[in-house]
Amino acid sequence: MTWDRFLLSGTQAAETEPVRLTAGALSADFVNGNLRTIRHGGTEVLRAVAYIVRDRDWGTYEPVLTDLTIDQGAHAFSVTYTASCTGPGGSRLAFRAVIKGSSDGRLVFDVSALPESDFETSRCGFCVLHPIAGLAGSPVTVEHTDGSVVATKLPDLIDPWQPFKDLRAITHQVRPGVTAECRMEGDVFEMEDQRNWSDASYKTYVRPLALPWPYMLPAGETNRQTISLRIAGDGTMPAVAAGSGPVRVTLGESGPVLPDVGVIIYPGGVETALAKLATLSALGPQQLLFHYDPTRGHGLDALRSFARLAAACPARTTLECVVACTGDLDAELAQVAGLVRQASLRLDAIAVSPSVDRQSTPPGSAWPPCPPLEDVYAAARRAFPDIRLGGGMFSYFTELNRKRVPAGLLDFVSHCTCPIVHAADDLSVMQSLEALPFITRSARAIFGDKPYRIGPSTIAMRQNPYGGATKDNPQGQRIAMASRDPRHNGVFAAAWTIGYAARIAPAGLEMLTLSGFTGPFGVLAASGEPAAEGSPRPIFQAIKALCELAGLTHVSAKTSDETRIAALAGRSASGETIGWLANLTADNVAVDASALGQGHLVMAPYAITRIG
Repeated sequence: MTWDRFLLSGTQAAETEPVRLTAGALSADFVNGNLRTIRHGGTEVLRAVAYIVRDRDWGTYEPVLTDLTIDQGAHAFSVTYTASCTGPGGSRLAFRAVIKGSSDGRLVFDVSALPESDFETSRCGFCVLHPIAGLAGSPVTVEHTDGSVVATKLPDLIDPWQPFKDLRAITHQVRPGVTAECRMEGDVFEMEDQRNWSDASYKTYVRPLALPWPYMLPAGETNRQTISLRIAGDGTMPAVAAGSGPVRVTLGESGPVLPDVGVIIYPGGVETALAKLATLSALGPQQLLFHYDPTRGHGLDALRSFARLAAACPARTTLECVVACTGDLDAELAQVAGLVRQASLRLDAIAVSPSVDRQSTPPGSAWPPCPPLEDVYAAARRAFPDIRLGGGMFSYFTELNRKRVPAGLLDFVSHCTCPIVHAADDLSVMQSLEALPFITRSARAIFGDKPYRIGPSTIAMRQNPYGGATKDNPQGQRIAMASRDPRHNGVFAAAWTIGYAARIAPAGLEMLTLSGFTGPFGVLAASGEPAAEGSPRPIFQAIKALCELAGLTHVSAKTSDETRIAALAGRSASGETIGWLANLTADNVAVDASALGQGHLVMAPYAITRIG
């Protein structure tokens, strides 16, 4: 059956179909000039090997490929192409790529790049992604550029900084008796723990972040880099068998209470929310998160609009307050408190963060001036003594992991995530769900049992900590760091939302915010979307489901293939178990939900379904 691409992903644009390359037990998918899902005997060895060119704001260029030749033989394959990127002012970078794979377990990806004029970039070169499933915390052997070899481990808890620097090669076990050595030549490589950004990988990249960026590639100077993968071992060892038959759902032990669900409200969306109160009531959020940013001109009018909505809606309220920190902290926060009183805004909590902390401070960079967080939180507590105080980061776990807040002064900690910081293809966005349990476990290791909130976390990026701005997306494409994402408008977002909630459920969050009510992050459609303007987007059903599950006891729900089907279950005080399933793929998937009393069913692409 052919599915409506617009309904599924909010866009008629189709992703490039991968070309499967095979050489004996070695396989890889060739997509847009790069390699994805590199396997040996069915086991994923590397998630990707990609030649990446980024602009000054860390946006990723999409090179134009020409002269593409793919040769698939009986025991080997090869790919060659030329490509180019055009930067500001017409600057141009051209490169030639050669990829070769053979049945003896060897894979080489070689690129020679030649700037035709001086070319500005924040990164130009290879990124190698090691998967996290089955590898997190496992032994590896690292060879450094000075020739030293060290036996160590990949991080289990998320490393805020680079776990390995000055890399030349890294070797890990693919399965018993089989190892994979990935060798990187042509520049100095280092590894970062991409789980910080909810990417499901460890990324080895050029160039070291301690060096200045953006930087210039001089005209006429060739830069050559090579990635070589060598898989060795007992070829008779059995490979991991691919799953067959329906995906099975199993239930386990009871866990923590499922979190309250919030929606983010911006000043510009209040009037629509007031006009759609019946829809907001049907959605049923337990919390309204009001975004207030004096550095963007928010003032008394914004707070008065929030007060009108708070008076009309029974949900609890939190003010997400950006603190400019440009003068006396007590005076600044006392002024906010005075405006809140003047607006008659009912608040249950306030979360504060210095404005400067919304921007990332990469490794090797100087931290910008900022008052001690102890002082910021103390001033907020004095200004708002009668409500709960939260803090953390209004950006991502990355920033919270690198600047760990004094949580003892807070009533709750909070951060966001975004799945399109580094890549925006459908597979990468869904794979980001794999990283969420590592994020929550790492946060718990830092902050213990402190009440913990996540969000707003949406597919689209609401602000860019790594550059001057988010990317405009007027054509509704799949673009990294974009402020609007078409998949939020399709059923894709509903599946991603249920999958997100399922992955974080064991962490016992206090509150989870995965949408707004209006606007590009909201549950109501704009014109030109799969749903009629003003009507609920498909994500509405997913958020409503989470609202209805809030307060129930989480019941561990596992599936036999969590890359395809996500399961979330809660149990009421009366003993009723309610489950939700999400198909995380663009294919029909057969599911055995007998554990939830449903029997067998076939789930359509990105479908979600209630059971119980």
